[in-house]
Amino acid sequence: MTAKRATDSGPWYRQPWPWLIMLGPAVVIIAGLVTAYLAVISNDGLVEDDYYKQGLAINQRSARDEHAAALGITAELVLGGGADRIRVLLRANEGTRLPDVLALRITHPTRPGFDQRVALRAEGGGIYGGTLAPLHGRWRIALEDEQREWLLAGDWQTEKQPVLRLAASARRPSADDGNAASNRR
Repeated sequence: MTAKRATDSGPWYRQPWPWLIMLGPAVVIIAGLVTAYLAVISNDGLVEDDYYKQGLAINQRSARDEHAAALGITAELVLGGGADRIRVLLRANEGTRLPDVLALRITHPTRPGFDQRVALRAEGGGIYGGTLAPLHGRWRIALEDEQREWLLAGDWQTEKQPVLRLAASARRPSADDGNAASNRR
């Protein structure tokens, strides 16, 4: 009796094992190409190109915040409708003239494509209104007059806070203030 050995089972590409072994590296290469493509086309929203200019803007914002505190300006923002209409109640010290138009900047912390600028028109009695794209989630709010003399700013989580109250502080404490106070003791 002769035993027949199966040494020749056909060409390698007809065997499943080489293909199974090559499948892993092929998947990794495809995933790497997809990742590279997404990295190239997506916006790096958290990276600022001109950080020096932003640092200078912080000083200006601080001065405008102090000016708003001197005028006693406070605001209450309320969303209406399907979160696509906003009303603002603006209050100030007696004798302070309220502007005809307010500029509202709404910025998303991580997605600059969702940022909005809305002009709010006076409706009388310190009430302003405007229309915007629906807001859901967390937003950074900046409210200012047309001449950019004063500024109110804050964070708003629309689901948790139906009304956002903004008030200026005469001077915001910094981390250095705590150190200076402890050094004086």
